Amino acid sequence: MSRGISRRSVLVGAAAVPLAVGGLATTARGAAKKPKVLVLGLDGTMLHKVEEAKAPHLQKLIAEGLAAPSTLYTAPMARTESGPGWATILTGVWPDKHGVKDNSFAGADFGSYPDFLTRAERADAELSTYAVASWGPIPDTIVSGEVDEKTATPEAEYDAGTTKRAVAKLRDGDPDAVFVQLDNVDHAGHESGGASQAYLDALAGVDVQAGEILAAMEGRGSYGDEDWLVLVTADHGHTDAGGHGGADPNERRTFVIARGAGIPAGTRREDVRLVDVAATALAHLGIDAEAEWKLDGRPLGDDVSDAFDSVRGELEKAVDETGIDGSVLGFTHTPPQGWSVENARMGTGGVTEWRGWAFTTDAFWTAAEREQQRELNVRARGVFAVADPDEWADKDDRKGTFDSTLVSPAWELPAGGATLRFVSHLRHDPGQTAEVLVSYDGGEPKAVKTYDADALAVREELALEVPSGASKARVHFRCAGDNTWFWAVDDVRIG
Repeated sequence: MSRGISRRSVLVGAAAVPLAVGGLATTARGAAKKPKVLVLGLDGTMLHKVEEAKAPHLQKLIAEGLAAPSTLYTAPMARTESGPGWATILTGVWPDKHGVKDNSFAGADFGSYPDFLTRAERADAELSTYAVASWGPIPDTIVSGEVDEKTATPEAEYDAGTTKRAVAKLRDGDPDAVFVQLDNVDHAGHESGGASQAYLDALAGVDVQAGEILAAMEGRGSYGDEDWLVLVTADHGHTDAGGHGGADPNERRTFVIARGAGIPAGTRREDVRLVDVAATALAHLGIDAEAEWKLDGRPLGDDVSDAFDSVRGELEKAVDETGIDGSVLGFTHTPPQGWSVENARMGTGGVTEWRGWAFTTDAFWTAAEREQQRELNVRARGVFAVADPDEWADKDDRKGTFDSTLVSPAWELPAGGATLRFVSHLRHDPGQTAEVLVSYDGGEPKAVKTYDADALAVREELALEVPSGASKARVHFRCAGDNTWFWAVDDVRIG
């Protein structure tokens, strides 16, 4: 475990803004301040509704810190339900690791991927950990018995009882890591729908309870000597009519709100994922994630931007796609600086957005066609690159086939061997070409990996056989096929 100074940067718009992470990260925190974390989970809540509702306490957190919309997977990875959602938040890994696909918890692997409170206990048994929830499976099933105290509020007491217990623990105890889950917004969503006034009213009520919890935290006699990070999040959203579990964009809505020392007020992020909550909580407590934990999340203070994120300002509205809201900016064919797209063998016509490799976002790309496993691209962040022969072929004026290659800059090769790393989300068809090639010092590209099956939401690590004396390398991603599936890549690096 480490409680040393850590300072990283985050991408906010086009500017890198310093953001402190770790228990003693900045002078603003004070050398003697003790890091503590409060994670407040609001079941079934959507960020745009928080901003619309009468929710002064939550809106104050947003104004004073960071707000980041995020999105969920869908089946077959997992349903957009509470079991997978809270398991993802608490463990910091996606459902293909923790194994929770629905509310039955069948296949759960919390032995390999425990909740962050348990990881905190194992790293430092002197830490005081506490979880309380209105939805019983969280303390009963997800949170382990190694946590100092965990409570499922009796149904008759519901959120009022959960709030009362959380307030008492913060006021009278000395917890270091606290998780609280409130359920009433989800209840209103099921009864009246996510577009209803009842949903907004429930949000207003939960905001009052959140205010009581925050007041108890801030009213502690030792508060001035403590460094509290507050994280607010949700497990899923709701359809307008009510309910969740499927692939409707509103069902897939989640978010992270964060307030703490070192987080600039009014920050908006587009590269945050739900798995980052656990990673951020642990980092704030000064606990370094071990490689063997295989966390998918990264602390909010880590710089997770890559070259593709630099083209966010170039994103355009839909041209040929008819199912995408006209207000959504989500695609461009303008590559990042140093990158290129080779379309000499590319067919003509077809859907404009996907005419060769494009750069896009989850909200835009998944809206092009739902429930074809585009939603499973959970390990990509922000803007990523996509080759989509399936969508390109949906316009009758196309001629020829899809054949496009994405080419990286010429990167300096590190000494002592090189590894190519990238996120790959490939749905493969027979006859579809998907290959990774590398060229050295301007030479002929040579294949280093050729796919013949799906590679959905994977992190690839390919050891490169670098020719003697080579100093630079370019990476080439070639995708070709006749009305075949798709390939998305992100976070491409040689190191």
